[in-house]
Amino acid sequence: MYDLVIAGGHVFDPGQSLDGVMDVAVSDGRIVAIGTGLAREAARVMQLTPNQYVVPGLIDAHAHVMYGAQTPGVNWQAAPPDLAGVLSGVTTVADAGTVGAWNFGIYPLYIRPQAKTRTVAFLNIGRTGILGQPLGHPDVSHPDEVDLKGTLKACAEHRDAIKGIKLRLVGPVLNDGGGEALIAKAVTAAREAGLPLMVHIGDSLSKSAAAPGLTRCLLRSLQPGDIVTHICTAHPGGVLDENRRVVPELREALDRGVLIDSASGRNNFSVDVCRRLAEQGVHPHTISTDMSTPGRRSIVFSLLECMAKFMAVGYTFEQVIRMTTTNAARLLGMSDEIGALAVGRVADITVLEVVRGAWQFRDCFGETFTGETALVPVHTVRAGELIAPEWGPHPWGWLPKAVKA
Repeated sequence: MYDLVIAGGHVFDPGQSLDGVMDVAVSDGRIVAIGTGLAREAARVMQLTPNQYVVPGLIDAHAHVMYGAQTPGVNWQAAPPDLAGVLSGVTTVADAGTVGAWNFGIYPLYIRPQAKTRTVAFLNIGRTGILGQPLGHPDVSHPDEVDLKGTLKACAEHRDAIKGIKLRLVGPVLNDGGGEALIAKAVTAAREAGLPLMVHIGDSLSKSAAAPGLTRCLLRSLQPGDIVTHICTAHPGGVLDENRRVVPELREALDRGVLIDSASGRNNFSVDVCRRLAEQGVHPHTISTDMSTPGRRSIVFSLLECMAKFMAVGYTFEQVIRMTTTNAARLLGMSDEIGALAVGRVADITVLEVVRGAWQFRDCFGETFTGETALVPVHTVRAGELIAPEWGPHPWGWLPKAVKA
């Protein structure tokens, strides 16, 4: 009757008001039934326990997965899309500006055809993206380097894949009026393309004194659906003022419908900033990884571990699931396709386990903190195909480092 029945797990989708032990049936790559006691006469039955959760396929709205766009030993950065994706319990990954208009061709030729993970992209306003970032070179050294015509052409020709424009507000270009000009060009590109603008704040590259003022300028320029990423950064250009208070421009932007994203990465997640934002009533709409090959090995590890870090700060399981399903789908403009367990939808499903204990986490600025919850992938279902997670990012597997007794 069914191709696959996921049986006996705790089905949890706050966006669909699903919360309880039940079954999910899949046929022809789509969810065809959700309920109790579904017929088990299926080609495959995945028998779970009630402490294993069945949630919508997780969405990483900010990663770097244009694998092969850079050279090992020179400027290597991006992670393989399936390593960041289905092999880690994630069914959709958005590349956040690894490449620009001049080298986006790697995506339709090599990334999308080979990845089992659903992949989409934000196109870097810099014409070659972040190829020089590992060598300390910014995406854009001067606003005149932006190829507006090429950017718009790439967006038009790859409309199904490109979900927005990406600007990294970093580097010496921020000085002497270059920052304002760069913001203006990125805003123009996004508006003319009819796409949201995602902006990286926090100048970890040059730590420009102009960065704080430029972030305020940027926030005044954003429209509903635009995205501020690295919201928990402690680098110059973050959203806390000199008194550690949220800048008013951020609250005004949030009131207008601007979205904010965590994008932890190797450089931009401060647990202190995260806590201060939460104390002042500011919460990221989405949790994402800013995944890269070096980041996976050193501090990011996985989307599930990033979610566990937020739980350690005080966010609930329901909140972190929303932030990586319903909210992430909305950020990508894909709410009608992904981010929900619903009959008729493509069967993108994550099965995970909640592991209680004492776990140690580390932010990007050297501060360690502890939490009581770890999240571990059990199975990934992508378009109906059952995919086993790989070993995990730590030498011992998926669990974070345990706190010594």
